[in-house]
Amino acid sequence: MSKARPFDTGVAARTSRAVKVAGVLFGMGAGGLIDGILFHQLLQWHHLICFSCHPGATIDDVRRNIVADGLFSVVAFGLTVAGVGKLWRALRAGGDPLPGRILPGAAAAGWGVFNLVEGVIDHHLLQIHHVRPGPGQLGWDLAFLAFGALLLALGLRLMRGAPRGAAPQLSTG
Repeated sequence: MSKARPFDTGVAARTSRAVKVAGVLFGMGAGGLIDGILFHQLLQWHHLICFSCHPGATIDDVRRNIVADGLFSVVAFGLTVAGVGKLWRALRAGGDPLPGRILPGAAAAGWGVFNLVEGVIDHHLLQIHHVRPGPGQLGWDLAFLAFGALLLALGLRLMRGAPRGAAPQLSTG
């Protein structure tokens, strides 16, 4: 008779899943905020919707950029807050201590998902903006996707790297 429990719904399993969801939400939101702050505001390479990304742009076009970027930031901040809230609830629920890699792994995976979804939809399908418009824009867009894929792979590796409930082991070899 098998003692395997394929659907473990104990507190520890629910906590682990909740922390992973929290990390992904947080990572998506933080990735969006980093994108908005770095590319939209500091570098000013693009905006969510490039109303003013042409030589004849008016002050009204710039204002529309600011509003669109602001709405983008509100959504990114909302995802970040949702992730923190989910993490708070998961940790209050208790359960076994989680390996330290689960939350950062889930956050990296979430940031990777943000880059992949935003990059494919906005840069390639809708073409409402590019990472850096102009000569070489395809290279910048593909690098953005590659960075997202790398973050996702790293995040998944981190989450799988530490068995549940086990202390991290250092390699001696």
